[in-house]
Amino acid sequence: MAKVEVVMPQMGESVMEGTVIEWMKEVGDTVEVDETLLEIATDKVDTEVPSPEAGTLVEILVEADETVEVGQAICVIDTEGEAPESAPAEDGSQDSGSEEAEVETDDEEASGAQEREPAEAETDDRDTSSDDGEGERIEVVMPQMGESVMEGEVIEWIKQVGDSVDVDEPLLEIATDKVDTEVPSPEAGILAEILVEAGDTVEVGQAIAIITTGKTAGGGSSKPTQPKESSKKENAEVSSTQEDQAAAPAAESGGSEPQRIGNDGRFFSPLVRSIATEEGISQEELESIEGSGQGGRVSKEDILSYIEDRKAGKTEKATAATGGLRKPTSKTQAAKAASGDGKISAGELNVSRPHENVEVIKMDRMRKMIAEHMVRSKQTSAHVSTFSEVDVTNIVKWRNANKKKFYEQTGTNLTFTPIFIEAFIKAIGEYPLINSSIDGDDIILKKDINFGIAVALGEGGKGGLIVPVIKQAQDKNLAGLAKSVSDLAAKARNKELSPDDLVGGTITLTNYGSVGNLMGTPIINQPQVAILGTGVIEKRPVVRETSEGDVIAIRHMMFLSMSYDHRIIDGAHGGAFTSRVKELLENFDPDRAI
Repeated sequence: MAKVEVVMPQMGESVMEGTVIEWMKEVGDTVEVDETLLEIATDKVDTEVPSPEAGTLVEILVEADETVEVGQAICVIDTEGEAPESAPAEDGSQDSGSEEAEVETDDEEASGAQEREPAEAETDDRDTSSDDGEGERIEVVMPQMGESVMEGEVIEWIKQVGDSVDVDEPLLEIATDKVDTEVPSPEAGILAEILVEAGDTVEVGQAIAIITTGKTAGGGSSKPTQPKESSKKENAEVSSTQEDQAAAPAAESGGSEPQRIGNDGRFFSPLVRSIATEEGISQEELESIEGSGQGGRVSKEDILSYIEDRKAGKTEKATAATGGLRKPTSKTQAAKAASGDGKISAGELNVSRPHENVEVIKMDRMRKMIAEHMVRSKQTSAHVSTFSEVDVTNIVKWRNANKKKFYEQTGTNLTFTPIFIEAFIKAIGEYPLINSSIDGDDIILKKDINFGIAVALGEGGKGGLIVPVIKQAQDKNLAGLAKSVSDLAAKARNKELSPDDLVGGTITLTNYGSVGNLMGTPIINQPQVAILGTGVIEKRPVVRETSEGDVIAIRHMMFLSMSYDHRIIDGAHGGAFTSRVKELLENFDPDRAI
C-alpha cells in the first residue's frame, strides 16, 4: 500500500495552528487530487484542505474541534486505493486513532510531518526514529513566509546544539528582503543538529535543524504524547489531542482552562491557555493582556512577561471596570508592542530627544536593509528626475462633491491617490517602457501593472516606511483601486501585511504631499525603473488663458515628479510620460459619474 501523509498546511506567516471544523470525507471514501478533505479554522482564516493525491482515505488522525499545528499529520491517503483494513501498519501500531500511528519507521514517511519535497530526499536518513534512548528525530524546515517568498537567509541561531527547547520556542531568526521572523520549534526536546549556519540562504521546505524527543530530551518515554512531570507547560503542547491539552493542566490547577476564542475575538493558543490555567489567570484577565502577535494575539512571551509583572506587583488583575484592557508594563512587553514583534518591520525610527550630549542608537535589521537597498539602487540605476506642475482643480472639486456618495456606494473613503493611480495606469498603457525592469542587457516589459504605494508609518514617519503592492492594478476600476489603497494602508498601519503584499511591484508612487512637501526626488525601488511622486495640493494664483484674454485665477496646484532609470528611459521619453499624466489629470471630467 502506497501511503501519502496529509499535513496541516501553512496559512500565513504568524499562523502556527488551526482547529478542525469538519471532515468532508470519511475513512474508506475515494478522493481525487485537489478534492476537499476537511475544513480548518484559524484565528484569521477558514479554509478547505485538498487532497494532494488521488486514492482512498485510510486514516483520520485528528477529529473535529481538535487543534493541530502547522506540519502535523492529519490523515493518510492510500494512493493504490486499497481498503483501510487491507494492510496493517508496518510498525505494529494499533488502530487508526493510536498516537503511535504517527511514529513512522519507513524512510519514505519520516517524522518531519510534511509532504515530501525532492529537496528533503537527501535528509531522509536524519528523519527516521532512532533507538529508544534517543526517541524521535523531528526535522525542522524553512517555513513558507508568503506566496512569493521562496528562500530566506539565516540571521542567527537563538539556540545551540544540545540546548533544550519547548514547543513554539524560537530556534533561529530568518530574513528575506521583506520580513524578519523567528522560526519556532515544532516539538519539545533537544536541538540535536544545526544543518545551516548564519549567513546561509535556505529554500522553503529545506531542512534546517533536527530536534530529538524521548529520554535524551526529557528523561521520559520516547512517545511524544507522554506527560513530563518537570514541565506542565510543555505537557500541554506535547499531548496528542486538544482534550489532553486542556485537561492535564486544568486537573492540577483546580480550575477550568480559558476558552479558545476570547470575548474580545482574539484566538488563544493551547500553550497560552494552559499557562493561564496553571497560573490561575481567568478568561477576563487573559483578555486584558496586550498581545504582540498578529491581530493582538497573546504569545507565550507575552503571558510569561505578564506573570512576572504580576508577581512583582507591577500590574493588577483586570476587572469589569477596566473593560479588560491593559497596557504593557514591562520594558520587554512595551518593546514588543512598539516594534510589532513577529510582524513585518518597517525600520521604525521612533527616537526620543537624547538626554546626553551624544547618544548612539543601533539600527534594527530592517532599517539597515532599507539603507542598503537605497544605496544599491543609486549605484545600480542612473537616476534622473523630472517635474510637472499640475492643475488638479477639477479633481479637487469632483472629489469634494462626490466623496460622501462614493462612500455610501462603496464603503471606502475617496482619496486623491486612486484617482492619480488611474491616470498613471492609462499613461503607462501608452508608454509601456515605464513598467519594465532591466536584466543584464535585456529589457523586461511587464503586462501587469503592480502598483506599489509607499506608506509612512507613525507620526512624521517615525514608524518607518513600507511599500505594499496593488497587484494587477490595470484590471481595477476607480472603486477597486480606492478599496485596494485603503485596505493596504490599513494593513500597513496595523502591521497586518503579509510578505506577499510587499513583493512583485513594477512601479511605485510616493506621496510626500501627505506631510506638506511640495516636491521631491525619490529613489527608484529596484528592480523597477521609475517611481512617481505627488506633492501637496495648494491653492495658488495662476495665469489662465481665456477667450477674453489672460486672467489670474485661484487654482488647486500640485507638483508631480518622476525619478527614472536613464539607462533605458531617455529624457524625452520620461518627460513625455509625465506630460501625458499632467494632461490626463488636468482634463479630468468634472461631471464624471461615480
